[in-house]
Amino acid sequence: MLSLHICHLYPDLLNLYGDIGNIITLAKRSEWRGIDVKITNVTIGDTFNAENYDIIFLGGGQDFEQELLQADLLHQKGNEIRNAINGNKVFLCVCGGFQLMGKCFRTHNGKEIEFLGALDLWTIAGKKRMVGNLIFECQLGSMPQDTVKIVGFENHSGRTYLGPGVRPLGKVIYGYGNNGQDGYEGAVYKNVYCTYSHGSLLPKNPQFADHLIQLALKEKYGSSVTLDKLDDSLENAAHDTVITRILSHRK
Repeated sequence: MLSLHICHLYPDLLNLYGDIGNIITLAKRSEWRGIDVKITNVTIGDTFNAENYDIIFLGGGQDFEQELLQADLLHQKGNEIRNAINGNKVFLCVCGGFQLMGKCFRTHNGKEIEFLGALDLWTIAGKKRMVGNLIFECQLGSMPQDTVKIVGFENHSGRTYLGPGVRPLGKVIYGYGNNGQDGYEGAVYKNVYCTYSHGSLLPKNPQFADHLIQLALKEKYGSSVTLDKLDDSLENAAHDTVITRILSHRK
């Protein structure tokens, strides 16, 4: 039997806007295909061994929670996270988790708070919060049919900018995205996927969830592993309805 081990990093601190729904979605869509799933929560003070996991998730948190876990992230788990990234482990990082993977956060007074530096990106505090529904288009594979619209919800004041070593996850159709300026949303580096999309993200975007599952299985078992097709009529109806509703109100 195929199996996946999912690690939820800092679930007690990084879990805004129902981000745990992403874990539930990954688990259920795997189990519905007969894939055995184990979920392990790892927080401050816990041992983190990247080799034990196939998918690693970091959710969203406010500045206060990010400061609480900063030392543990940098000095206790940082090397293992970098090893996992270089070893092509699959990551999903949402909002605060997205920012923490970057180099630093620059506050309003110019102070730079060091973050993990695992990805070539950085965040600068903004005066205006970027809040609301978010739709962006991204390419999850090499074929035209792999281009999908992703729907989510964003709420962040930090403006994130990507260096040359990282590519955007997608192009914003509606909303702000990374910084409200360049029209891009999220970041991708190796098998690390970062986004500002809460909501939670994966229940409304089954293609994206399956993309992460497929990547993790290929890394673990080889490229011959394929996913059985599921009946996603309800998920797709929810996805399409939300996008239609949002775009119909666009001025």
